[in-house]
Amino acid sequence: KHPFAERFATLKGAKVRTVGEAFADFTDILGQPINALYKNMMTDIVGITHLTVVNARFVRDPIWSLGMISSLELLLKNYPEAGAGEKIIASLFECCGLDEAALRADAAMMREWVVGKSREDIAAALRGEGDSPVAAVGKAAKDDEYWMYSRFFGIGLVALMEEIGVEMNADDVYPVMEEFMSTSMGKSHFTACSDSDMYFKVKNKLDLMETMMKEIEIREKKRMAQRLEDKAEAAIRKAERGVELAKEIEKEAAAKS
Repeated sequence: KHPFAERFATLKGAKVRTVGEAFADFTDILGQPINALYKNMMTDIVGITHLTVVNARFVRDPIWSLGMISSLELLLKNYPEAGAGEKIIASLFECCGLDEAALRADAAMMREWVVGKSREDIAAALRGEGDSPVAAVGKAAKDDEYWMYSRFFGIGLVALMEEIGVEMNADDVYPVMEEFMSTSMGKSHFTACSDSDMYFKVKNKLDLMETMMKEIEIREKKRMAQRLEDKAEAAIRKAERGVELAKEIEKEAAAKS
């Protein structure tokens, strides 16, 4: 028997929801429509997250949690309806069987750990050196021939890079990603580089969307101010006409008397 088959033999025949079923559950839990500008991106995240967590090889770790939280914060930071972003995140985690509090705690731990660290510090930890949570991830990956890479792990590494001052573009991130994934962890870096590139494209798209929404808001405020000014001027003109009319009435009354 192959070692892979032996390791995961207990999962043989296990029923796994389809992506469509997972998204239907997410929609039911959320209980409200998603803004049209965000629907495609959220559909993608629900699908990717579901396919990741139902994989027998998946093991959640703090770097993955950081990538998951960072992605959702980036995606939903300017969601137009107040409070809806938090509800969307909670619904995603619930439908995928993830503990939101645990993920947020892991992400916060990573952000705290990386303060004051250098690129070499992170690379050394990913080699398994030391007793940090990142070193534990590195050791576990090296010791497991079936260790599974997934998109949010790569984005978690990007988030760590951002914290230490790596410029957020492909030219600067790719060499660091190769060092972290291939040199330090002994895993392929190609998919992680591709995922980081997709992350930058989404980030740029969201930045553009944010700019457009701000411009729309500014234009709407200008239109509202103009409407108020027009109403004020109309009220003044009406009052002036009323004063003139009163004067004419007084003149006519004086002439008759």
